[in-house]
Amino acid sequence: QVQLAESGGGLVQTGGSLRLSCAASGRTFSSYVMAWFRQVPGKERDFVAAISTSGIMTSYTDSVKGRFTISRDNAKNTVYLQMNSLKPEDTAVYYCAARRYGSRWSVAAEYEYWGQGTQVTVSS
Repeated sequence: QVQLAESGGGLVQTGGSLRLSCAASGRTFSSYVMAWFRQVPGKERDFVAAISTSGIMTSYTDSVKGRFTISRDNAKNTVYLQMNSLKPEDTAVYYCAARRYGSRWSVAAEYEYWGQGTQVTVSS
């Protein structure tokens, strides 16, 4: 069982930066692929970024490549999402997710555990 808690969301102007954190409970954090998804009202939860158990491999959706960076600290049971050059279209609730099995990192339905989400609002 893994419990996830996101933090770091807020209101920022276009072009600004935010750093999201996701703290995980449990002793097996390093066994989980970790990811960030985002969701706006009335739409599906979309993949943003994912990182392998070791942190060596990462994956991003095209719209955030070059602006967002996912990282993890297995000693602190925490995964991060550094978001730079934010745009109004990045406005969403951001969710942290964890999975142990499977290779389709962008498929939300295959993640086992989810946090409660943190709101990110980018003003124009």
